[in-house]
Amino acid sequence: MSEFSTFHQILIWSIPVLFAITLHEVGHGWVAMLLGDPTAKDQGRLSINPLKHIDPMGTVIVPLIMFFASGFIFGWAKPVPVDWNRLKNTRRDIALVALA
Repeated sequence: MSEFSTFHQILIWSIPVLFAITLHEVGHGWVAMLLGDPTAKDQGRLSINPLKHIDPMGTVIVPLIMFFASGFIFGWAKPVPVDWNRLKNTRRDIALVALA
């Protein structure tokens, strides 16, 4: 019975976390686009499709291992590409993209 509850716990956590990670990465790309760098848009990474943002190691394997080992979850997604040279005001815009 505990396996059943663990499965449900993973399912309940994974859907909103995956959605949040996706929006987080799209936010970086969207701000970069507004500031003059269309790299993420050109590569199709401004999508809320989570499959475009999943990094197999950081989004699946590491979080699962950490969940079963400690109950704590940490992970990452594929970073959205940003070409700093295409930003209008490079120094300021790098900080704004990072804050997104």
